[in-house]
Amino acid sequence: MEQQTTQHPDPSKIMQVGMGFWASKALLVAVSFDLFSLLTETSKTGKEIKEILQLATSDRHVYDWLDALVSLGFLKREGLLENASYSNSPDTDTFLDVKKPSYIGGILKMANNRLYIHWGNLEEGLKTGLAQNESKGDHNMHFFEDLYKTPEKLHEFIDAMSGIQGGNFMTLVKKFDFSKYNTLADIGGADGFLSCIIALHNPDISCTTFDLPPVAPLAEAKISKFNLGDRVKAAGGDFLKDSLPSADIITMGNILHGLNEETKLVLIKKAYDALPENGVLMAIENIIDNERNKNTFGLLMSLNMLIENGEAFDYTMQDFESWVLATGFKRTELISLAGPASVAIAYKN
Repeated sequence: MEQQTTQHPDPSKIMQVGMGFWASKALLVAVSFDLFSLLTETSKTGKEIKEILQLATSDRHVYDWLDALVSLGFLKREGLLENASYSNSPDTDTFLDVKKPSYIGGILKMANNRLYIHWGNLEEGLKTGLAQNESKGDHNMHFFEDLYKTPEKLHEFIDAMSGIQGGNFMTLVKKFDFSKYNTLADIGGADGFLSCIIALHNPDISCTTFDLPPVAPLAEAKISKFNLGDRVKAAGGDFLKDSLPSADIITMGNILHGLNEETKLVLIKKAYDALPENGVLMAIENIIDNERNKNTFGLLMSLNMLIENGEAFDYTMQDFESWVLATGFKRTELISLAGPASVAIAYKN
C-alpha cells in the first residue's frame, strides 16, 4: 500500500519575505558604502573594514553585518570574528565593484536613497492610487522634470537605469538582427547606453538617443567615451510633448511602464507615425507573463510604478499586443532578455 506523505503548513517563506527588508537593507548599505569595491581582489578583517568605513558601532555589530552578508552569499569568509577575513563572492565581485563595466550598483544605490523610503508608503499608494515619491500625487513621469533639475539626483537616476538595463541591452544585440536597418531612435534614452551598444555591434546603423535636454551632456559623454560621435547623436526633447525622431527602429527602455494606459497609447501612436512602412517598435521592459503568476519582479515593478507615478503600471504581452495592433501595427514578437526582462516588438508590416 502506497504511503501518503502529509505536507504540514510551513511559516518559513512567510517570515523570509515578511522580514525580507532586513536582508535588503544589509545589502543596500553595503552597496552604499562601496564595500564590494573595497574588497575587490583582496580580503580584509572586520576591524580593517570598520576603520576604513569609519563605523562607530561595536565590533560585534560590524561582524553581525558582515556575517549576514556571508550567510546571504554576498561575501566569503575565512576564520571567525576578530580572526576572520572577508572577500567578495564571484557575483558581487562582478556586479558590485564600481570600477568594473559590469557594475549594476546604480539601481541599488537609488533603491537605498529613494525607493526604500517611498515603498514604506505602499499602503497609502494602494488606498489612494497616488504616487508616493517626491512628487506625491503626480502622474506619468512628470516628477522627472524636477528630478533632472538636481545634478546629483540626475546622475544617480541615470546610473541606476544603465545598471538595470546593461545586461538586457547586451542580450538584445545578440538576439535581434539590427543589420537590416539603417537608423534607430531610442526614446527616453538616458545616457545613450543602448544606442552606443547597438552602434558598436552594427557598424552600418546610425542612432539618436532622445531624452530631456538636461540629460544630453551625460549622453554626449558616453558617446564620446565609445568614440561613436559619427554615428550616435543626442537629441533633447520631451516625448510626451514633442514629435519623436523618425527612424527605422524606435526603442523604449522602461518607458511605457511609467505611463497610464491612455498615455501609453498616445506614445505608441507617436512611434507608429514616426516609423517608415517597414518600421519596428521595441519596448524593453519586465514584461509580465500572461498568466500573471511567474514574473514576480515584473509584478513588483508595476507596484513600483504606483509608488513613482500613481496610474502607471507594467503589463503583459497580451496588453502590449492589444495596444499596438489597435494602433495599426501588423504583428508582434516577444524575445526574452536578461533575468525577468524581455523585449516586446511590434512590426508595421
